[in-house]
Amino acid sequence: MLVLDANILIRAVLGSRVLFLLRKYVELVEFLAPDTAFQEAREHLPAILERRGVVVAPAMAALESLLGLVQMIEFETYAPFESLARRRLTRRDEDDWPILASALALECPIWTEDTDFFGCGVGTWTTDRVELYQAEAAS
Repeated sequence: MLVLDANILIRAVLGSRVLFLLRKYVELVEFLAPDTAFQEAREHLPAILERRGVVVAPAMAALESLLGLVQMIEFETYAPFESLARRRLTRRDEDDWPILASALALECPIWTEDTDFFGCGVGTWTTDRVELYQAEAAS
């Protein structure tokens, strides 16, 4: 299992590497993201797309299609870990607490490019290293 940060969802829409990895390993690794990660991606993606001159509607549809590869974690699953997650993210980006709380609730690492999670007591994997995690999970 891997909990995906919103920046990974956005990268799956904008680039090819993340989407390739999701498709390649979806049968071997359970990919999950809290509902707030999808919400954050929905909020930020249109502005990013407009700056890049990309048509918004197809990209937003691509984001929604990720729900076929990434299971959404509901609030009730990670809410009991809010306080602990917020404490571990103090003086960092506390708004990311649902990502950390999800990882704590499911006892699994986070796939992110956000350094705010480094040193928070949960394993973190960046895109350039996540294939190592997936190889270990497959064996």
